Amino acid sequence: MPAKNVDRVDIEKSYYHVYTHGVGRQPIFKSGEDYDFFLSLFERHLSLEQSSDKLGRKYKHLRGQVEIIGYCLIDNYLHLLFYQDDKGAIARLMHAIMTSYSIYFNKKYHRSGPLFESRYRAAIILSDLDLGQISRYIHLASGDWQAYLYSSIHAYFGIGLSDWLQPDRLINLFGTTPVYADYLDDKADYKQSLANIKPKLANVIK
Repeated sequence: MPAKNVDRVDIEKSYYHVYTHGVGRQPIFKSGEDYDFFLSLFERHLSLEQSSDKLGRKYKHLRGQVEIIGYCLIDNYLHLLFYQDDKGAIARLMHAIMTSYSIYFNKKYHRSGPLFESRYRAAIILSDLDLGQISRYIHLASGDWQAYLYSSIHAYFGIGLSDWLQPDRLINLFGTTPVYADYLDDKADYKQSLANIKPKLANVIK
């Protein structure tokens, strides 16, 4: 279910920061297989070609309606960066992904009930400055962006880039990936930027 600020501000042709965490801050990823399955759901719904289940039933295909630009998955929470082409597309994608992943996780770990907090949070991004700074916040969430496996940053440099991840809008903002890498490494600038972006983050907005 969308968070309040999604209901209030759901605009086409806009960037969004999306955040959610496990119920009671419990883990939502316990193994590499879990991270991989979660990412496969983006492939299911956002790849160039529409995919089907084992019975031939077509999955919801949202390519062209919403783009995932970046992500960072941590053991009990996640950050996502979207560009929404069509109004309501993020809500449709998040509902499909969170439902499918919850079924997978509950079955695998013999649990029942909600996996995620009842509502994910989403905050619209209104400027290029905020887009750059929030993308950096997301990619630095792991603590070591160069070594962490479950972040989109490696794909920015051509390592395991899949067609469902579309980073070009952000890369074009900086011109080249080396320039963006220098931006990520600028610790002094990052520290100064936090005062600007913290009130605008989905994990801060209630």
